[in-house]
Amino acid sequence: MNPDISDSTKVCCPALVVAAPSSGSGKTTVVAAIARYFTNQGKRVRVFKTGPDFIDPDFLAFASRHPVYQLDFWMCGEANCKAMIAKAAQQADLILIEGVMGMFDGQCSSADIAATLGIPVLAVIDAGAMAQTFGAIAYGLAHFRSDIDMYGVFANRVGSSAHAQMLKDSLPHSLAFCGYLPKNSGLTLPERHLGLVRASELDDLDQRLDLAAALLVEHGDIHMPPAIEFEVVAENSIPRQLVGVTIAIARDNAFCFLYQANLELLEQMGAKIVYFSPLAGEGLPECDALYLPGGYPELYLDKLASNTQLYAQIAQHIETNKPVLAECGGMLFLNKTLTDCSDKIGDMCGVLDAHSRMENSLQALGLVEGVFEASLHDATLRGHTFHYSKTDSNEEVLCHPISQRGKKLDPVWIHRKVVASYVHWYFPYNVALTAKIFKGEI
Repeated sequence: MNPDISDSTKVCCPALVVAAPSSGSGKTTVVAAIARYFTNQGKRVRVFKTGPDFIDPDFLAFASRHPVYQLDFWMCGEANCKAMIAKAAQQADLILIEGVMGMFDGQCSSADIAATLGIPVLAVIDAGAMAQTFGAIAYGLAHFRSDIDMYGVFANRVGSSAHAQMLKDSLPHSLAFCGYLPKNSGLTLPERHLGLVRASELDDLDQRLDLAAALLVEHGDIHMPPAIEFEVVAENSIPRQLVGVTIAIARDNAFCFLYQANLELLEQMGAKIVYFSPLAGEGLPECDALYLPGGYPELYLDKLASNTQLYAQIAQHIETNKPVLAECGGMLFLNKTLTDCSDKIGDMCGVLDAHSRMENSLQALGLVEGVFEASLHDATLRGHTFHYSKTDSNEEVLCHPISQRGKKLDPVWIHRKVVASYVHWYFPYNVALTAKIFKGEI
């Protein structure tokens, strides 16, 4: 879905890409602190996350009090990414983009995003176990590529003001020291196998974010970055192919991996969305289609199994040939059983002839592409997969998603009008195919 670039204007907005030498450096904490600080000042902050991640955007949305969108040139399309940034620039006082992994890692790296969009980079370096080496790492980040505009360097997990001064003194004069966050247990966000825990699971998250913002002011040089010029393009009209279609979407801590762009697209296409919580014991709302996104069903086996009314309603929905899209954890929920890492077996819906088991090691991670119907000219959808479970299924195989490296992955299975796989799909990549899925035309 590429915007129309024939009619364009310019808009300016301060913007930063926040990158790091590696994962675990504290990018999310720093971006959340900056977002919360400026939001508390009454500024309109729009935050984006590089890559397909769901979990970090939870915290960033909480910090900025606004939905967060993913940016990936391959999954989302470069033109669409530029259009999303330009749209945000028309609404915001500040745009923040959290990078992914190390600054230069991957096929759509933080550096690629910064260079393509013309946005300067704030480098966050975990300085907890170093001194003068801080300057060497910062220098390398700034000079590894010539097309990167380095805004400055920020230190994380600093031991003392004297430590901070050593870090600052290690930098060449060409690199600005933008401050630091000290070592503080109140800033540490808990994790589990797929990454950070969800924002909604932390009762004290507001206090944590306000603490981070306060420490940012105390130890940082915080002011608005320079305004960047973005090209505003006319958006393509979205075909309203889902008018009259009601889509029920499971949404709670067991089913929480939802792209904001997907939800907005479904509504733009004319669909009526109704949310429900399997964990809260709610039944299936009256609907024409069901969407079961990924999440953490393995953490709630007993609670899910107790909702027998919902199991029966989903079975009836499927037996009457109504469409279902089940992604990763949503697919596990439709299988006969799910075994967690402690060998506890949970009875799931049982509508798919399949059994799944959680493993202690990562089974798949990366961006993927699926061709749903080989006979159609444009039946390709992109997304990503990230899971720790294995599934043995006797259901019919619709297609095998292919990774960016050309590897064939676990299938997309089909059962009546159910489309189930480990893939978290990005709907805006193919609007027409998305409509087909939710109208049961696959």
